[in-house]
Amino acid sequence: MRVRRAGVADAPALAEFQDIDSAGVTAFAHWMTSHAESHLPYVADLDGRTVGAAWLLIAERVPRGHVSARRHGDIQSVMVREQFRARGIGSALITALLAEARARRLTHVTVHSGRRAVAFYLRHGFTHHNQLLLWEPSSPVPPEGDSEPPARGPSRPA
Repeated sequence: MRVRRAGVADAPALAEFQDIDSAGVTAFAHWMTSHAESHLPYVADLDGRTVGAAWLLIAERVPRGHVSARRHGDIQSVMVREQFRARGIGSALITALLAEARARRLTHVTVHSGRRAVAFYLRHGFTHHNQLLLWEPSSPVPPEGDSEPPARGPSRPA
C-alpha cells in the first residue's frame, strides 16, 4: 500500500469517494484545480486501485502581532473502502496528512469526526478541546441550486 498526494488525474477516484457520479467528475476536477492551494487530497493505492482518500484543508487566520502567517488545518473526508478497512490504511492517510501539517507549520489541525471514529483520532494524537465550539443554523442551508432545505435525518440532532 502506498499513500501519496493526489492530483487532478485522481479526480474520478476522489469523486467516487464523495458520491459524485461520472457526470460530475469534470466539475469536481475543476473544483480541485481551483482549490489546489487550500484543499490537499491524499490517496492510498493498493494493487493499482485507490482504496482510501483523505483531505487536508489549509486555512489562514487573521494576522496577530508580529505573526502574519497563522495557518491551521482541518482533516476532511477520510474514507477507506469497506473491504480494505482494519488494514492500517486510514492510519497511513492520517499520518501523511499530519506530516504535511508539520511541514507547513500549521498551528493546529482539527477534525469533525463521526462517533465511530473518535477513538481512531484519539489514537493519532487528537484531543478533545473545550474551547472549540460549533454553531449550526436552526434551518439547514440548502446546497447551491436547491430550493428546499434538506430534511434532517435521524443521525443529525435538531
